[in-house]
Amino acid sequence: MISSVFKLSFFCYTYIMKFISSYFNSLNLETLAFDLLSKLLSILLLLVFFIIGKRVITFLFEKTIVKSVSLAKYQPGRQKTLIKLFHNIMDYCLYFLLIYWVLAIIGLPVSSLLAGAGIAGIAIGLGAQGFLTDLVTGFFILFERQFDVGDSVKLNATAGTISGTVSSVGIRTTQIRDFDGTLHFIPNRNITIVSNLSRGDMRAQIDLPIYATTNLEKVTSIIKQVNEDNVSHFSEIVGVPNILGATTSLATGQIVFRVDIFVQNGKQSHIYYTFYRLYQEALLSNGISLPTANTIPITKK
Repeated sequence: MISSVFKLSFFCYTYIMKFISSYFNSLNLETLAFDLLSKLLSILLLLVFFIIGKRVITFLFEKTIVKSVSLAKYQPGRQKTLIKLFHNIMDYCLYFLLIYWVLAIIGLPVSSLLAGAGIAGIAIGLGAQGFLTDLVTGFFILFERQFDVGDSVKLNATAGTISGTVSSVGIRTTQIRDFDGTLHFIPNRNITIVSNLSRGDMRAQIDLPIYATTNLEKVTSIIKQVNEDNVSHFSEIVGVPNILGATTSLATGQIVFRVDIFVQNGKQSHIYYTFYRLYQEALLSNGISLPTANTIPITKK
């Protein structure tokens, strides 16, 4: 690595010194001004053609690749992931070519530079090991379908745990929109553990603290009645709620009455709070006393 960096530095130094020496030995202000103006005009024309070409390529991309992905048998989240990925790859290639052409117009022998120092040596010398690791990790994330755009995930990264909705999946970075609206940009190499909350049905676990002296059969009967009256109104509920009954004892002398409701992913919070309130209202209206510290205030109509 050190030899590649040294070789690259020496090559650049030699070229710059020759360039300066040639200009000072045959200094001609008119020639210098004409040369500078021609290079500026060439770069300006290149930028104009680049902008036009990029728009044409983007238009063709929308008409071909995006349409093909949309018609394929992919889930909407997978479609968005692949479309964003193709967009990123296209942008990387176009901007790489733009930089290459600008350097060529200026007069830097880019081809000789790459051939002389070696592409691998330049990449390592410029500290691109992390970038290459991002690309490899991003490839496996996409290939293994660990998550797609729109999935709710929990990621263990070097900086800590980040939870939210996947906004974009790229070959170098992943973007996560936090629940408070913050957009996190995470290098793919920093992702260590992926917990996808959008694969399969999720469980809304409802724990109702009740007194140890409460009639459990009556509580079970009330909970069953609430389920019979309300479950059919919620299409996001999968199957029949599982009434586990008294599960654990609390240090306060109370016990926990547990009900598990399986729902479509992303709907567990809504179902949890809705049925917690329904259970609580039904128990109180049937004369079951509940610990006041664990009840949700009920607005009487």
